[in-house]
Amino acid sequence: MGALLLANAGKHFRDPGFYRDVVPGYLCRQDPAPDPNAGDTSQGSPTPGMPTEASPIQSSPPLSSTGAGAAAQHPWALLSREEWIAVSGLLELAAAVGILLPPTRKLTATAITAMFTAFLAGHVDALVRAYGPQGTPRRRKIHAVRLPLQAPLILWAWSLRTRALPARKPGGQG
Repeated sequence: MGALLLANAGKHFRDPGFYRDVVPGYLCRQDPAPDPNAGDTSQGSPTPGMPTEASPIQSSPPLSSTGAGAAAQHPWALLSREEWIAVSGLLELAAAVGILLPPTRKLTATAITAMFTAFLAGHVDALVRAYGPQGTPRRRKIHAVRLPLQAPLILWAWSLRTRALPARKPGGQG
């Protein structure tokens, strides 16, 4: 589990696009679009709203617009999509370390179970969107596989709680 979490944490920073679809839109802060009149924007950046290989279609559109182009924010929209990906990568890195240290193993296994369970919302959201109007056959396949993989990960993390600390024999020997 430690090796899996460490590899996955590294992937968050090497290939953050892999995780874009599983961050629900309602968690993502809707930053205001750059002002097109504020200078030269032709520095190789893609046209807003147009997907590129490096930046796929935005997973969820803004919830609503209220005058002057400002997007309504969901109360949980604290971070941008990229920030959520980085934070979850850091959490997985911390979990990789914590699961390897015997004194913190049981607490970390419980936290990993909760983390994988929380990630279910993103996987369900991604699967629903994959079957929506902007979904593609490729995304349907990817998310149809990713969602059920969460169940064995959750069970595995939970099972590590019971094997966290070996029992000590009376008299200090063990």
